[in-house]
Order: sequence, then C-alpha cells, then structure tokens
Amino acid sequence: MENIIDIVQREAIYLWYYFELQARQILPYWALGIVIGSVISVFGKERIHQLLTALQDKHLGVIGIIPAALLGIASPLCMYGTIPIAASFSQKGLRDDYLASFMMSSVLLNPQLLIYSAALGPTALSIRFVSCLLCGICAGLMIRIFFKDKPFFNFGKFEEHAGRDTDPNMLMRLLKNIGRNIKATGPWFLIGVILSALFQRYVPADAFAGLFSNEGFGLLMAATIGVPLYVCGGGTIPLLQQWLAGGMSMGAATSFMITGPSTKITNLGALKIVLGIKRFAIYIAYVIIFSLVAGFAVNCLV
Repeated sequence: MENIIDIVQREAIYLWYYFELQARQILPYWALGIVIGSVISVFGKERIHQLLTALQDKHLGVIGIIPAALLGIASPLCMYGTIPIAASFSQKGLRDDYLASFMMSSVLLNPQLLIYSAALGPTALSIRFVSCLLCGICAGLMIRIFFKDKPFFNFGKFEEHAGRDTDPNMLMRLLKNIGRNIKATGPWFLIGVILSALFQRYVPADAFAGLFSNEGFGLLMAATIGVPLYVCGGGTIPLLQQWLAGGMSMGAATSFMITGPSTKITNLGALKIVLGIKRFAIYIAYVIIFSLVAGFAVNCLV
C-alpha cells in the first residue's frame, strides 16, 4: 500500500502540473492587460474624462447614454476612483442618466479586465463586452425614465482627489502604474490559478456540469456565487475558464460576470455612500434581474 508521503508527493505533482498549465495559458493575458491598463491610465484617462464632459454640450439626448457607457468601459479606474470623478462631472452639470451609464459599465468592465477575458475565447469575450455595455446603457435608460425630474446620486461625501500618476518623467510614471497594478492584481491572479488547479484535480466534471448546465437553476446559482467569490476580475478568469470547460453554460458565465463585479464588496461600499438605502436596493435588484435576463438570453442565442 502507498504510504502517506507517496500520496502527498503524487498529489503535489498533479497539482503542480495543473497549476503550471493554467499559469501558462492565462499569464500572457494578465501581463498584457496590466500593460494596456497602465498605458490607458497614464496617457488616456484625462482624454476619456474630457470626452464624457463634452457629451453634455453635444445635446445628444438619450443617444448620449451609449457613448457614456462605452467611455465607462474605457475608463481604467476602480469604483472608488470613478465616483470622485463622477462627483466632479455632476458638479459641472452632467446628467444623471449619463453618469449612471458611465458608472455601471465602469463597475463591470475596464480595458485590463477586457484583455484578461480574451483568455476565455472570442465568444466569451464578445458576450462579456456586449452584456456589460448593455447593462450600462439600460441603467442610464432606467434613470432617464424613472428619475427624470429628481436626482439619483448624492455625491456630497466625495471629493475629487489628485491621482497618483504624478511623476514628471512619463516613463517612470508608467512603470510605477504597472507596479501598482501588479501589486493589486497579482495575489488574486495567483489565488485564481491555485483554485483552478484544485478544481481541475478534485471536482468531477460531470457533477459540475449538472450543477450549472440546468438553465434556470444554473443561472441562479452562477448569479449567486458571483457575490462571495468575486474579489478581483483577473483572479476569476482561471476559474471561469475551468468552469466553462467543465460544463458551465455560457449564460451562467454571463450572469456571474455581471453580478460578480457589480456586487464586489469594495464597489458596494462606494455605491452605498452615493445612493442611500432605497436607491442602493434598487441597484441590487437591477443587477440581479439584468444578470438573469442576460444569462437566459445568451443561453437561447449561443
């Protein structure tokens, strides 16, 4: 009979194999996402914000919600960085429906996470982009329809702070930004790869497929686990890759990719401050309903 040491050594070899395989598959996308995200943050952030402010002057009406959502996806800021900027826009008179569209899509997706998601394949990447964009657009439409004559946000507790990209040397500014991104996302990326390796080794594919392939229950399950599991977008990519390979439906993955970032604890903390209890509850309900509808639509179409 095998002794305990032999069993441990064998399992360690298997886990290292799965870990190394996952790391090789995901690492290039993570590294590219870090670089592109930092480049946009250092060289393009101000231009993105200028374009959002300019939407107010173009008198685009309801159509302006669409570019506002696109600019939210293009923005590299986290939610705690987005809200002070949004407060500044609000003080300059930018409409709440534009702000809602910008902030919702910014919560869900950014250039860095978009590059990470390419590791899931072109179908998942396209679905993630389209569903996040539509979620931002619909959020703006809801605000325009139901809160047309009254303010939705209260930015009184937020002030715009100076960014950390202040080094006069542009190369050093970029390198510092890359370093901060690595520090912020690296540990979660590592945890995601480790969890993915454990999943591959110890979770039976058939059992997992049965859990998430059921259209109704699978969508609800995916939307629910997005709440506690989602801490960093990069860290969830290895898990999603394995879940999809294990039988998770694309619709369930879509629901997870919407509820995860929108209910991330740091994002909720920031949004609670500017929304208040009633509007915060509306936000949570909107996210859950949209994620389930989007997941169902994806399962019907893909």
